[in-house]
Amino acid sequence: MRSEKQIFDTILNFADADDRIRMVTLEGSRTNINIAPDDFQDFDITFFVTDIQSFTADDEWLNVFGERLIMQKPEDMELFPAEEKGFSYLMLFWDDVKIDLTLLPLDLIDEYFTWDKLVKLLLDKDNRIALSPVPTDIDYHLQRPTERMFDDCCNEFWNTVPYVVKGLCRKEILFAIDHMNDIVRKELLRMISWLVGIERGFHFSLGKNYKFLNRYLPEELWNRLMATYRMDSYQQMWDSLEQCMALFREVSAQAAQRLGYLYPPYDEKISEYVIRHKAKYSAERPL
Repeated sequence: MRSEKQIFDTILNFADADDRIRMVTLEGSRTNINIAPDDFQDFDITFFVTDIQSFTADDEWLNVFGERLIMQKPEDMELFPAEEKGFSYLMLFWDDVKIDLTLLPLDLIDEYFTWDKLVKLLLDKDNRIALSPVPTDIDYHLQRPTERMFDDCCNEFWNTVPYVVKGLCRKEILFAIDHMNDIVRKELLRMISWLVGIERGFHFSLGKNYKFLNRYLPEELWNRLMATYRMDSYQQMWDSLEQCMALFREVSAQAAQRLGYLYPPYDEKISEYVIRHKAKYSAERPL
């Protein structure tokens, strides 16, 4: 694998020699001092250019960055509509280096620096930026929930549990799994993260998709959370759902007590609903 210096030298030498490129920035984990570097970190690069179409007309100029294993151009896809402005190239190279390169027009410079604070200025040919930004992950720090946010989380969790039950009772396991993963588990993780913040302070990040959560949980709680990911049969799905419910009940009750909030009444009613329907459909359609 090429070294970090080699990659940055390649990027900046190319940008410096091309008059169309006026500014270069780095985003993402490589700007975050709280993230330990490793070989899987992307190089999230943005070129601010005078003429995007002159770049997008063909891909030959990208060869300077190395031999690609695969490339995706999100703004040039029909099945997956673009989510960001500009034009992007997501490139994985033969030596496992990953460069995600975005082209943006110059008139978006001011707006760009409001999108994310994890930004490092690498090149500014025209001295457009008077004060170079200091990258910070403050936007990703844990957020102390208001009482309304706490109630909303509880409501979303318990409101979605019956959808999982419906999928299981109908023998539509994919429907049940999707609601479990996309909503029920999402709110469980949110509630657990709030409890971590209550106990340790709201001054740090748990990372994208809560990837550092295991560092802050007791082993017993972590193991119970991991057990909820067993979903390859109807029996496992029922077990995982009930474990999710038990975990959410315990964690949200602790959070409510620590925050001085009321624990809403959704739990008791929906738990009874789950017990009733599981018993009925287990008798009619053995798991």
